[in-house]
Amino acid sequence: MSSYPPPGDARPADVDDDVLAQIALSRDEYERACDMLGRAPSDVELGMIGALWSEHCGYKHSRPLFHHFPTEDERILTNLGEENAGAIDIGDGWVAVMKIESHNHPSAIEPYEGAATGVGGIVRDIFAMGAQPIALLDSLRFGPLEDRRNRRLCTGVVAGIGGYGNCLGIPTVGGELVVGESYSGNPLVNAMCLGIAQRGALISATAGPPGTQLMIVGADTGRDGLHGATFASVELDEASAERRPAVQVGNPFLEKSLMDACVGLVREHRDWLEGLQDCGAAGITSSTVEMAERAGAGIRIQTQHVPRRESGMTPYEVMLSESQERMIAAVKPGHVADVRAWFERWDLHAEVIGEVTSDGIARVFDGGAEVAAAPVSVMTGPPSYTPDAERDPDAVGRANWDPASLPDLDPADASDALLQLLASPNIASKRWVYRQYDHMVGTNTVVTPGSDAAVLRIRGLKQGLALCTDGPGRAVELDPYAGAARAVAEAARNVACTGARPVAVTDCLNFANPERPAIYYQLSESIRGMADACRAFRTPVVSGNASLYNESEDGPVTPTPVVGMLGIISDVTEAVRMAFQDEGDEIWLLGAGLEQDAATLGAGEYLSLLHGKEAGPITVDLEREAALVDALVEAAEAGLLKSAHDCSDGGLAVAVCESAIAGGKGAIINAEIAGRIDAALFGEAGGRAVVSIAPDLAESLAALAAEQGVQAARIGHVAGERLQVGPLNVPLAEASEAWTSALPRLLDS
Repeated sequence: MSSYPPPGDARPADVDDDVLAQIALSRDEYERACDMLGRAPSDVELGMIGALWSEHCGYKHSRPLFHHFPTEDERILTNLGEENAGAIDIGDGWVAVMKIESHNHPSAIEPYEGAATGVGGIVRDIFAMGAQPIALLDSLRFGPLEDRRNRRLCTGVVAGIGGYGNCLGIPTVGGELVVGESYSGNPLVNAMCLGIAQRGALISATAGPPGTQLMIVGADTGRDGLHGATFASVELDEASAERRPAVQVGNPFLEKSLMDACVGLVREHRDWLEGLQDCGAAGITSSTVEMAERAGAGIRIQTQHVPRRESGMTPYEVMLSESQERMIAAVKPGHVADVRAWFERWDLHAEVIGEVTSDGIARVFDGGAEVAAAPVSVMTGPPSYTPDAERDPDAVGRANWDPASLPDLDPADASDALLQLLASPNIASKRWVYRQYDHMVGTNTVVTPGSDAAVLRIRGLKQGLALCTDGPGRAVELDPYAGAARAVAEAARNVACTGARPVAVTDCLNFANPERPAIYYQLSESIRGMADACRAFRTPVVSGNASLYNESEDGPVTPTPVVGMLGIISDVTEAVRMAFQDEGDEIWLLGAGLEQDAATLGAGEYLSLLHGKEAGPITVDLEREAALVDALVEAAEAGLLKSAHDCSDGGLAVAVCESAIAGGKGAIINAEIAGRIDAALFGEAGGRAVVSIAPDLAESLAALAAEQGVQAARIGHVAGERLQVGPLNVPLAEASEAWTSALPRLLDS
């Protein structure tokens, strides 16, 4: 048996560039690793370092920017980046645990399995902390659905999310689907999971003190998923399809058993464990080495003890396999038999594969041969980069373009414009998507998909949880700071429209190659914008994920930071819906008046769809946005609101139409439009919401809005079977048909 450091030449050995490319390690990084080790790494060490130093695991370009995020609040129980997910105190002795992650590149190659295993991975992050997963959401981006390949990707991804989540018995309660040219070669598939646990019942992802036994439980290890972490850290090209083996294959029924067993073990026998960790990206390597880092310890792994389903696997393959449905349990030495017997109750096999040591070295053995012996600090010490940042001149030019240079909408064309917008995939009903998800399993979904945000009850508690995902990438491309701040503001509005107070954020940063100045500018400015917006709404960032190198031969994807927002509603039985309720109810616009400047058309769906322009100024007023959120929450708690719906894609006319369709009741907006018709109907100014109230509560709503400094205007009432907004006059049935049939017509063709 050899010892650390192994004898031999301490100079860097010659390594083929193809080998380094396979593990996404640059020549400079390889030489840096050699310098840190004082020698050339073994093959197994090189593979482990490549995986842990990958962008996917090491966050080399994004981690230096995370300090901008607000992370502290009296509700927050975890430190950003130190656990699998973020934990938030929701009151009465309960905590919520949440995180969002990407599975973009795997889904581009194998859409069903890529999306399914993305769901499996985010769910394991939640129950690895001992929390019971109770809800899933997604955020999806595809190229134009007229293209056959994009339709295949979309249908495969949606089927994968539904197939895996439905089998787990976790409702998929919300999300978003956006279509854009840039996503054709590189779709974005982000999955979010929410879990709950009693306060004090969570477990950490630490290895524990020396002598702690490391047990693997769940699926046997195979060759699927090899180099998955590094695959997610490079650009997609025409050869990417050849990397299909990097896409994992999932078994949701096994994951269901693993989830129930792990949650039960932590709840009933937490004293048997030191820690618990998911085998995700980089498999056994990342889970065990990162657990050791948190404990300030070393580890000793015996690969021959790892149960496997394929013969002839090398130590390299065992350590880097990303086979799904596996967990690492750090078990106190006296409870190995107890833990093994516990998992056997779920027909799960648990095996000791190593132990925690005191020397700070990650040692890997294959029988009697030591195949890796490197300091944990080296393996978890990737370089960090802060490249030059420079705003794209083309984006500057498009952001400075004035929409007022276009002629105003002819009043005679207003109705047709609305119908076109309602049939746009970015606005149309997403029922085609969520009908494939079991969103009522568990019977705790109070407000279902298709609303501004989902609302869930927690049995035994008066309060409920509201959650949503949002990511307006088009605005971020034009102005990363303001666009990303808008994403947070829109998510906060969506949650507040249910009557819930926004309390925390998880984010997924989907960007292209950060080594290019224009992309790094997008990334850094987006993080600053999100951070400032989170401060404005008092919603700290508790967890997240950075997914970089999202581009194909056709170019980079539109920068798409996605915000997952959590809110707490004081009385879940009083949750507000978006649907108009009763004839004669008054319709009010909170946050602004009916007249809007042409600038509000900037980056909007109206300009894109009817004028082929993705341009215009991006503005955000965080003080005004925060005041609107406060007003919505207080109005809901006072029982003033019968419905609430935020104004976003498609502007006021689309917001009114969606509330009317949801309630099956028409609307008459008879307030006079004095300025531009297109901006008043379809401008996407932020900080606005359409609400409906009983007529006798009008004075109370006006007084509450005035106290919050929020502009409020009575603009119409619920009535009839038509939609009348200024010059726009459309039968509700015709609008509903356009809105509900658009996606099925595209995707069922």
